[in-house]
Amino acid sequence: MSDRTTHWQNVYATKGETEVSWFQDSPAISLEMIRAASPDQNAAIIDVGGGASRLVDALLQHGYRDIAVLDLSVNALDAAKKRIGAAASAVDWIVADATTWQPVRSYDVWHDRAAFHFLTDPADRAAYVERLRSAVAAGGQVIIATFAPDGPEKCSGLPVQRHDSASLSSELGPAFELVETRSEMHPTPWHSTQAFQFSRFRRRS
Repeated sequence: MSDRTTHWQNVYATKGETEVSWFQDSPAISLEMIRAASPDQNAAIIDVGGGASRLVDALLQHGYRDIAVLDLSVNALDAAKKRIGAAASAVDWIVADATTWQPVRSYDVWHDRAAFHFLTDPADRAAYVERLRSAVAAGGQVIIATFAPDGPEKCSGLPVQRHDSASLSSELGPAFELVETRSEMHPTPWHSTQAFQFSRFRRRS
């Protein structure tokens, strides 16, 4: 088990869903951007680093039928499955590290609000982007949310790499064009705020 996996397994073994800084009762911006990227409810959507996020609940409630959630932590995915109940059987739950995972299919929408900003090593970011490129179809869209340049320098005791749309464009390369970018001041469960950015890209045909 990698150090990264051990860390996140421990986080989700020792903290409840609402006891982590990134908890959102309603992932409004993510859902809005996914619906803008692909209103087709048959679209294949993957939430990378989805953990125990409530985005999967929202996607199911809005009628999306082809959803995958990828995370390092079995504990996080189990928490989401338990919360969702019987509807969890309709979701593809993938236990994997996004830097080493080998996609076996393509997706119309790749969403990540949790994983990319923890990749402080350029080699890890390059490995992540390699998987993204192999998993996102031509014309598909990528939504990556990270801490903004004025956001936290650490999260869950780990250093993070902050980004804006320009740095993400550089990481993804010329095959992806920026469609929109949005800012959010995320309120944590203990009433502080964290600056996030959300950037949406389209893969050129």
